[in-house]
Amino acid sequence: AVGYTYSWRSALSGAALGSGALLLMVLLLGPAIVLLVPLTAVKLLIGIFLTLFGFAWLRKAILRSLGRKALHDEDAIYAREVVRLQTGGHTDPHYRYGLVTSFNAVFLEGLEVAVIVLTFGSSSPAGFWWASLGAVAGVLVVIAAGFAVRKPFGRIPENAMKFVVGIMLTSLGTLWMGEGLGLVWWRGDLSLLWIIITFLAVSALTITAGKRSEDHSHPEVAK
Repeated sequence: AVGYTYSWRSALSGAALGSGALLLMVLLLGPAIVLLVPLTAVKLLIGIFLTLFGFAWLRKAILRSLGRKALHDEDAIYAREVVRLQTGGHTDPHYRYGLVTSFNAVFLEGLEVAVIVLTFGSSSPAGFWWASLGAVAGVLVVIAAGFAVRKPFGRIPENAMKFVVGIMLTSLGTLWMGEGLGLVWWRGDLSLLWIIITFLAVSALTITAGKRSEDHSHPEVAK
């Protein structure tokens, strides 16, 4: 999502930094990471960040759908982004936003994996290697899925893409924020689907209500 909305450089840089920070933490703390790192607090903080970030994108997408914010000239934006990235786009604030978003998501998901592996693997050396093998297999499946959906995902127009990204980040942030507050979601992580559906429904109702309000305010335009 960050790669398509901001830049692949910021997305991959954030993912690499998140993975590196996680690896360093595991090497330094080892099994003690389960006791020393408050996973619920990390989920709460990153959940709040992603929710606020997602709401910002979702709000702009709704305003564009209502005609209250100008649609982007996507071809012009693409050309400008290429020039920006070629001339040191890493100094752009959007690069930093994308990097931080990618870093947070990769770090938190990786931290959950590390805690699971260390917890299941603490019983015996054999258990550790089996748990690690399962984690590596999971990573490979996720990477394969990313490549599989990359092209269809990339065909979505930018304005629609930002709406999708806003829904994704807001929903994921809500899930993590709830877990950080101690909320037990129905069906666990599968609740993400219901959260996504809820935000989609609320957004659609907001757009519909906004358009009806515009029609009543300007009946000559509606005609």
